[in-house]
Amino acid sequence: MPSSLSNQLKLFSHFIRKKNFWIILSTDITLLVLAHFLAYEVRFEHALTSAERYQFISILPVILFIKIPVFYFFGLYRGMWRYTSTTDVINLIKAAIFSFLLLVTGILTINRFEGLSRSVFFLDTVFTFLLISGHRFAIRFFYKNVSGSRKLLPALPLPHKSKKKLLLIGAGDAAEMIIREVRNNPMLPYEIVGLVDDNPNKIGLKIHGIPILGLVEDLEEHIERAAAKEVLIAISSGTGKQLKRLVELCRHSGTSYKVLPGLSELIDCQVSIRSMREIFYKDFLGREELQLDHSAIGNYLEDQVILVTGAGGSIGSELCRQIIRFSPKLLILFDASEENLYTIQMEMEHEYGFSACLPILGKVQDLSLLETVFKQQQPTIVFHAAAYKHVPLIENNPWEAVFNNVIATQCLIETAIVHQVSKFVLISSDKAVNPTNIMGASKRLTELMMLACAQGKWDGTLFRSSQTPPSHNQTIFQAVRFVNVIGSSGSVIPLFKHQIELGGPVTVTHPEVTRYFMSIEEAAKLTLQAGAMGKGGEIFILKMGEPIKIDQLARNLIQLSGREPDTEIEIKYTGLRPGEKLYEELITQSEGIKITKHDKIMVLYGNGITYTSLNQHIQALLESAQKHDGPDIKLTLKKLLPEYTPFLSENPQIKSDAPEDDY
Repeated sequence: MPSSLSNQLKLFSHFIRKKNFWIILSTDITLLVLAHFLAYEVRFEHALTSAERYQFISILPVILFIKIPVFYFFGLYRGMWRYTSTTDVINLIKAAIFSFLLLVTGILTINRFEGLSRSVFFLDTVFTFLLISGHRFAIRFFYKNVSGSRKLLPALPLPHKSKKKLLLIGAGDAAEMIIREVRNNPMLPYEIVGLVDDNPNKIGLKIHGIPILGLVEDLEEHIERAAAKEVLIAISSGTGKQLKRLVELCRHSGTSYKVLPGLSELIDCQVSIRSMREIFYKDFLGREELQLDHSAIGNYLEDQVILVTGAGGSIGSELCRQIIRFSPKLLILFDASEENLYTIQMEMEHEYGFSACLPILGKVQDLSLLETVFKQQQPTIVFHAAAYKHVPLIENNPWEAVFNNVIATQCLIETAIVHQVSKFVLISSDKAVNPTNIMGASKRLTELMMLACAQGKWDGTLFRSSQTPPSHNQTIFQAVRFVNVIGSSGSVIPLFKHQIELGGPVTVTHPEVTRYFMSIEEAAKLTLQAGAMGKGGEIFILKMGEPIKIDQLARNLIQLSGREPDTEIEIKYTGLRPGEKLYEELITQSEGIKITKHDKIMVLYGNGITYTSLNQHIQALLESAQKHDGPDIKLTLKKLLPEYTPFLSENPQIKSDAPEDDY
């Protein structure tokens, strides 16, 4: 017996043992009889004659014999009717039409409808749908309005006075989901009193009984009229300019306001009132959501052993959240911070229910630890997000950039080659472009390592590893070049917020300094997409919009806090720091930028030098770092990277009160 038929029989035997199945089946039979009777009543519009009654009684068993198996085939007895949805209605329509076609075809074949009315069978189908669907929705209504399946006591909602009156901005899909959620859960502490929208054609309409009061531009008037105590911007997608306008209207109204996060922030992409939050500056970026090729990403991540370095950091942790959506076999969490590692492990296990993760506490430059992990766990994909990236701190402690950025990356690359990892994705930075600071120069050096290994340019034993590399490089190497990531560790925004909380001043290095920005979610998605697109030796970057002035960023944050810049909160200019640029660059003149099949992602191809040549310079760097000789480290980097313009002061005075955004 075929396995599918066997499974169906097992499933059927399971259903027939359930009392609810027989209750629903009995009710359906009764309703089908009623539907056919009503069809005769409507068609003949009088008391049935003996001949018509005979037809009714004769054809009824045939109808039941056809419809009940068809209903079962279309899954109408496998649903939980308290959760009836549009999918169930569609299945019912299919079942009704299919059974109608079977019945009509059978009668045409047997007697070509001699003595029978064709309209009876059409009306029978209509009444079947109305009665069966009405029964299903009656069950759903019952369970939604009764507390518990065995009780007849109505659920006790929160006292009306304790509920906060909420006004929604936006009358679209997101608002509809929020209203439905609040209506279905009387325990939520909200009462939605109205909606406003920019579309004048929607005024006067209702969504689930909630009226659309008017236009957004009259927000203050609508808040007063509806006695709303809070405003929710229920727009899951929109431009930064649109959001700024809405926030400005909310601020002038004097009412507290919140926003729904964009879909890119929601792992399950489900909009909920529980996800409403305060406005973040990244909302003002207004960047279009980066669409992923989920099929391509799933093809290389699913059922793989994946290692993420810096897994507890801001970028690494978001990478982990995105990776588990694609069902890896094992996720290795590698981090040097005990606290960060524990936090991401607990988040994976308890918030997302993903237990197939292995925490490794240690430094990436510990080659023996890497060898042990790779030998025992055999990772096939590596995402290298671990790095020091605070520009002023690294400028003042350049040896740490050598140890943690350069040597650590070299150890990881070599271990990946020796153990024949299939893909290696390096997280780089826009500060690697024409670098003027140690952090950027160290990241550019790691890009050169990646390029050399992607081209298999080594001749002899690897520098750090005692093992001989395979004759043919099987690892696909690629890099992802980030701009400043809003919300990452070391970002300037938390500093600005803290300074605002203290009453100012907010410190900005220069009134004209500009930066490109991206969200953590964008950064993680770009990394995963690059892994799917890379063939080896590429540096991927995300298409950016206009750069943002840090001065304007500070002013926007002050306004978000409900205060005014310059008058209530002072903005103080501290001057550019060592190694800092006024403007960041995304590519150098020597890099050939090309478009990809993804309209938001660009790719660069560079020419790397041989790995052996790199090793000679890295050895010199390491010797200088071990002596903590900062000037010599910079001079060595200058020899290796002609585009690097080092800050050569012997004792640079680092202004640590205004840190540079990382990545």
